[in-house]
Amino acid sequence: MSDATSSPAITRAIVTGHTRGLGAAVAGELLARGIAVLGVARTGNAELAANHAAMLTQVTIDLADIDAVAAWLAGGAFEGFFAGGRIALLINNAGLLQPVGPAGTLAAATVARCVNINVTAPLLFADRFIAASAAANDRRLLHVSSGAARNAYPGWSIYCATKAALDHHARAVALESHPGLRVASLAPGVIDTDMQAEIRATPGDRFPLRKRFVELKEQGMLTRPTVAARHLVDHLLGDRFGDPVIADLRET
Repeated sequence: MSDATSSPAITRAIVTGHTRGLGAAVAGELLARGIAVLGVARTGNAELAANHAAMLTQVTIDLADIDAVAAWLAGGAFEGFFAGGRIALLINNAGLLQPVGPAGTLAAATVARCVNINVTAPLLFADRFIAASAAANDRRLLHVSSGAARNAYPGWSIYCATKAALDHHARAVALESHPGLRVASLAPGVIDTDMQAEIRATPGDRFPLRKRFVELKEQGMLTRPTVAARHLVDHLLGDRFGDPVIADLRET
């Protein structure tokens, strides 16, 4: 991957959820390295657009609206973006924590929204990416997973299940041996984002482990998004990406 950052015509990346938190930091890191980015989220990222107008394309779409996602994907957006590129990247970053609470107390609409954003949309994106990037010499598919995919947390049954789904999807795709394709599902660690603030604000009766996350913040144990993004992009572009398929950023 020594030439991965030399030209936007060579390397192109699609990043979901690029408007805040880790997604914004990852998109910014890629753009800073000269990689063209197509960002997909409900809103645009004005700061990235101002700083990287020539390199950033933005699409506003609610990833929970699966009909809208499917229609957009069917319109050839992926094929057009990756046309002529030698290195193609997809970072399925967008994710939703809610609903949080004991099983049996969760609203059906919030469960469905979480599954759509965390599982259905990423799998649709992955499938289209594999088809649309077939001409690229080097293709890399990254699911942003979570420690919650590998360890159960009370109150997070839906979030845990959705992130575990991404892990298993990555395992299965890796076994298919698509030409030029590497795939990984990567837990990025505990990052100081809005999601962490949301966790700390959750009542203890909805999430019994809330105190643990409060203490992480108080003890300065949260990683800054820019630091995590730099490490994530290094791993994404590195020779070891995809080995292992299920990875933790803190161990790479």
